[in-house]
Amino acid sequence: MKKTLVSALTTALVVGAASTTFAAANPFSDVPADHWAYDAVSQLAADGVIEGYGDTTFRGNQNITRYEMAQMIAKAMAKSDVSAADKALIDKLAAEFSDELNNLGVRVSNLERNADMVKWNGKAEYTYKSLRDKDAKENDKTNSDNLLFRLEPTAEVNSNWHVKARLDAKTELSDDKGNDGNVKLKRIWAQGDYNNFQVKLGKFAQIDSDSIFDTTFSGAEVSFGNKVTFTLGAGRQNMDADSDFNGEFGFKKNDGALKDDTTANYQYAGLGYADGKFVGGVDYHHLNADKFDYAVDTGAKANVEDNANIWLVKAAYQFDKTNGLNGFYANNTSADDFDKAWSTEYTYKGAQKENKGTWGAWAAYRYLGQNTALFSTFDVILAGQKGWEVGANYAPFKNVVGTLRYGHGKNLGDDHDIENLFGRIEVFF
Repeated sequence: MKKTLVSALTTALVVGAASTTFAAANPFSDVPADHWAYDAVSQLAADGVIEGYGDTTFRGNQNITRYEMAQMIAKAMAKSDVSAADKALIDKLAAEFSDELNNLGVRVSNLERNADMVKWNGKAEYTYKSLRDKDAKENDKTNSDNLLFRLEPTAEVNSNWHVKARLDAKTELSDDKGNDGNVKLKRIWAQGDYNNFQVKLGKFAQIDSDSIFDTTFSGAEVSFGNKVTFTLGAGRQNMDADSDFNGEFGFKKNDGALKDDTTANYQYAGLGYADGKFVGGVDYHHLNADKFDYAVDTGAKANVEDNANIWLVKAAYQFDKTNGLNGFYANNTSADDFDKAWSTEYTYKGAQKENKGTWGAWAAYRYLGQNTALFSTFDVILAGQKGWEVGANYAPFKNVVGTLRYGHGKNLGDDHDIENLFGRIEVFF
């Protein structure tokens, strides 16, 4: 079959219909960003349709055989999240290569399935933080040096269901005894993926992992749709001080002490839209716990409403491969104060761990009212603060990314000037 692998992408690209945002990162060293097939190669690699060679090359200009084309078609046939038009094209290709698929495709598919029942990904990470209150009497400053080792296994149950998990081991370098270095199972869930339908059961990251609800919860979630998606979730949310919950400012007892066993009943719903360069959504979060108390040390009026009702609108637009803009606005209608959170961020390029030498930068302004940004994990503008953030990341080697962030603004409670620094090195495997 005198046809190159790159030219074959014209037909194989049908499997890329599952992408809901922007092109995936390209893992191949011989496909530069300005190549005409860059987006197609990146998406097909992310979808598992093409794998390249063991030396990180793609070799897209060499001729492929009918057997190799049949392998690509077999993987496309295994995907469930394709449109009716793409399904028709896949069926047409399958008919053309029926002999190769019958003779080789099933055997290759079974071998790959047996070899890939369990996959392991992970990273090692060093993080430095310096949080500074410029107006405190003694110029209050808190520094931390943290090491993280993370494993993320994925086990295949069948063609539709997988079990996924996250295990973290953390240690603070200033703690010579290493008392916090135990391995913790942070997430574990079963996920079923069907045509325009997905279900999750267990402990996992929920709908707003790209904004102020950047946390995990225990429960169930179902989502429907392709370009337009509708998501429903329900379960229980851990809000202890040592969880992802923002314990410094959030729900407290009337005497100001954190509850040690606070767990909220939690429900959420979201409507999302993704088409090419634009992604947007509207989400609603409801939490119920015994005596929510929004009062903080500033003497603000206490509200012991048992419920938190938070609405959130978010959007992102990628102008081209280089420039992007994203933001969100949220409001807790049950809170008397610090009831709003919003952010706007401009991004330029971005480091890709697979591609040595790639880099990115961003600038943002964030306002994170602590009674709305309950689970915020922004690094230099924290919950209960407002201000500017600038940052950059860089990949000096393949699978190594360094990140720097600087934040300057004010505490919302006492109006003190704050200045926060953040640095991180991540090594992926």
